[in-house]
Amino acid sequence: MPAKNLVVVTAGLTQPSSTRLLADKLVDATRARLAGRGLDVDLTVIELRDLATDVVNNLLTGFPSAGLGRAIKSVTRADGLIVVTPVYTGSYSGLFKMFFDVIDNSAVEGTPVLLAATGGTERHSLVLDYQLRPMFAYLRAAPVPTGVYAASSDWGGAGDRDGDLGRRVERAGGELAAVMAGIAEARVKPGGALESVPFEQLLAGL
Repeated sequence: MPAKNLVVVTAGLTQPSSTRLLADKLVDATRARLAGRGLDVDLTVIELRDLATDVVNNLLTGFPSAGLGRAIKSVTRADGLIVVTPVYTGSYSGLFKMFFDVIDNSAVEGTPVLLAATGGTERHSLVLDYQLRPMFAYLRAAPVPTGVYAASSDWGGAGDRDGDLGRRVERAGGELAAVMAGIAEARVKPGGALESVPFEQLLAGL
């Protein structure tokens, strides 16, 4: 069976970046679930910080550079997307938005997408449902139910909640893997395992 194309778009500006760190965790969770179903993964990671000038030039001229063109082609051909943006002023980053502005509106139609974001405080977690989901709904993509937001307190220190973050990452990765594996309807148990929904329950609307 051909390998699944998993593409990651991460918009962190620093190096190292908590945005990239969250992206890596989500990749690991998704790949592990796909491997558990006997599926290989071809992974492409797009660091938008490396394409910032190319993205702006494309907006000004209408022509992508070779590197930006490869990134756009990767997103267009993806079997699954993981998108992670830092939060600035209560919304996704401008670079993140500009990258998807230069991609054709129909390029990610029907593509399963795992939405994720990072920020300084928990107060920005609503960016997933009030900013990212509407954007990808407009692009007619297919976001998985669980989005993952990671605040500074999720990474360590006195307020360490990495266990909670890990559970959210595993659940979201399991949902993305289920769709990429071609499971029409699936539930993720609290422990993280995929559970297919019996056909009779689907008929009953459960």
